[in-house]
Amino acid sequence: MSAAETQPIRLLIVDDHEVVRMGLRTLFHHEPDIEVIGEAGTVASAITEAARLTPAVVLMDMRLPDGTGVEACREILAKDSQTRILFLTSYDDEEAMLSAVFSGAGGYLLKEIGADALVQAVKSVAAGQSILDPEMAKLVRERLHSLSGSDQSASKRALLSPQERRVLALVAEGKTNKEIAAALDLSDKTVKNYLGNIFDKLHVSRRAEAAAIFSRYSSR
Repeated sequence: MSAAETQPIRLLIVDDHEVVRMGLRTLFHHEPDIEVIGEAGTVASAITEAARLTPAVVLMDMRLPDGTGVEACREILAKDSQTRILFLTSYDDEEAMLSAVFSGAGGYLLKEIGADALVQAVKSVAAGQSILDPEMAKLVRERLHSLSGSDQSASKRALLSPQERRVLALVAEGKTNKEIAAALDLSDKTVKNYLGNIFDKLHVSRRAEAAAIFSRYSSR
């Protein structure tokens, strides 16, 4: 086994409650395979600390004082797509889960999870696996089906131009506007304009909804 393979997983904890951060730090302190390298309590500090510390995994809360974990997730991944984001939250809203999944997160867990299961989830996400609580996974599948299960949605998708479809395909992969712009050699403003047109044509208002429609029909 190489030296790189024996290095502990570098973990950044993001939660606005100090007591929660302390509890998580204590939990992972006893795990030789995981090293807590920093903490953050806001979106802004999460983005800053992730850039400064380059963690392998960010354990992210959904609700933060200055925004959402999804916003932090997108910014962190825009700067370093190799970072893995694992959401740990008490927020079980379906829209939040969809937003997390399509922002590129590697997993979404509720805070009711046991200590051993959380430790294993961090290790699994660090290894490149996707983690979703079984009940949450079921809700996401049901929500995706409701968003994209009509022939009307398929016909709307047919109205998209080839370039709009390319943009939407990257949205479905969880890419940020900056990543889409780089991949398609476009400006950020042009990508934003394309997304506006896509949302109008599909009659949706969220990236997750548009991506759900694409994911449903691209596999047909």
